[in-house]
Amino acid sequence: MDCFALTRHRTSSEWLSRRQLLLCGLVTTGFIAPSSAWAARPASFQAIDRDRDGTIDLDEAKHAAERLFDQLDRRRAGKLSRAALGRWRLTVAQFSWADRDHDGTLTKDEYLALVEREFRAADPDHDGTVSRAEFKSRAGLPLRRLLY
Repeated sequence: MDCFALTRHRTSSEWLSRRQLLLCGLVTTGFIAPSSAWAARPASFQAIDRDRDGTIDLDEAKHAAERLFDQLDRRRAGKLSRAALGRWRLTVAQFSWADRDHDGTLTKDEYLALVEREFRAADPDHDGTVSRAEFKSRAGLPLRRLLY
């Protein structure tokens, strides 16, 4: 039986309802998060900006980095390899700079030191805060990768 022949005669409203049904099933089974959860994902700028002043200060950035580090540290060993961090999150140069004891892993303190370094690089006006525009800029990309 030709499946394409059966689907050619369906109206767009029937397709829409089937898509909605499929999406609803995926959301309820947990394969896809609801769109409201996407809007307030834990690593969004709004979630990092805890005092809601429109900027991120160093304490807020470190708090977000600590949460991410704890999520990635599934074994609760207190340190992460570059593979555990995700190869896209850090460059080799960043990892080498942060790995002060050269053991091939980053402790939370080493990770937070790197976050502080990238925070200062993302703050070109040196006012101690990173605005949304600075955070989304090219200079803010390494910081975003460390916080997301």
